[in-house]
Amino acid sequence: MTFIFYDHRKLRRWVKPSLIACAVVLALVLVFGKEVSGARRWLKLGWFGFQPSEFAKLVLIVFTAYYCDKKRSRIHSFRQGLLPLLSVLAFFSGMIFFQPDLGTPVLILLTCLTLMLIAGARFRHIFGIGAALLPLLFLAMRLEPYRWRRILAFLDPWENARGASYQLVQSLLALGSGGLFGSGLGDSHSKLLYLPEPHTDFIFPIFGEEFGLMGSWFILVLFGVLAGIGFKIAARASSLFGTLLAGGITLMTLYQAVINIAMVTGCLPTKGVPLPFLSFGGSSLVVTLAGMGILINISRSSRGSGEPEHSAAGKGSR
Repeated sequence: MTFIFYDHRKLRRWVKPSLIACAVVLALVLVFGKEVSGARRWLKLGWFGFQPSEFAKLVLIVFTAYYCDKKRSRIHSFRQGLLPLLSVLAFFSGMIFFQPDLGTPVLILLTCLTLMLIAGARFRHIFGIGAALLPLLFLAMRLEPYRWRRILAFLDPWENARGASYQLVQSLLALGSGGLFGSGLGDSHSKLLYLPEPHTDFIFPIFGEEFGLMGSWFILVLFGVLAGIGFKIAARASSLFGTLLAGGITLMTLYQAVINIAMVTGCLPTKGVPLPFLSFGGSSLVVTLAGMGILINISRSSRGSGEPEHSAAGKGSR
């Protein structure tokens, strides 16, 4: 509710303080963070705990939108436009990577690179950056045994169905047992000690088991509708900052949903990426709802303001 009525344009004044606060908190996580399942991603302050990397996603989207708006005349230049922005994104992505967390940095970079392209960056620059990141991504997976086991499990999940592929196999079994209309609300058997993490990253298979193929398609349609509304708000925003901010929030939500659903259906290797709105997790839900509040505010601000004051992003910059 706060972000619905808070003018999104005023977020620009909070960019630098937010980046500093985010860097400090992420550093604290690496030193004092609570370790869960081998990852140090949570910061506990008495009874209160949160996951700073979730908040970093929204902060970096706001920063990227702010930077691309401020440097719009230089965004087509790699050295003067993209390199400073990439340096900041690489710094924060690196801090999150060493928690260790590979999924969140990939999500951040994917979203922000798309925003750069929308803002007018040259396609060959973005393509080159993506190509340069692929070997680093391969090394990150190859040098960490548990990540490499997930890759092998993804390539042949039935080879080791009781070992590294257990979670993926149980996910596929849950989806398959739902049939067309599902077993009914609360009647999932897979969530009863069969499928690990059924309330967080693997909640979609449980939904598919209880509501069937039709229910699963309904979730996909809802995310599609949300994406359509978000992109429409971005297109009608009254400033380039509003367009990029709305587009970034929409892309982040859409990418996260696509990665999660692709992961639990065996189309991508298993990774700790929650499903927006549905996965259990206070930090993820707070950030997602904050993003929706900003989207609504951008929509409210663009009503009655006439045509957008910025020209089509990237016009003439290719």
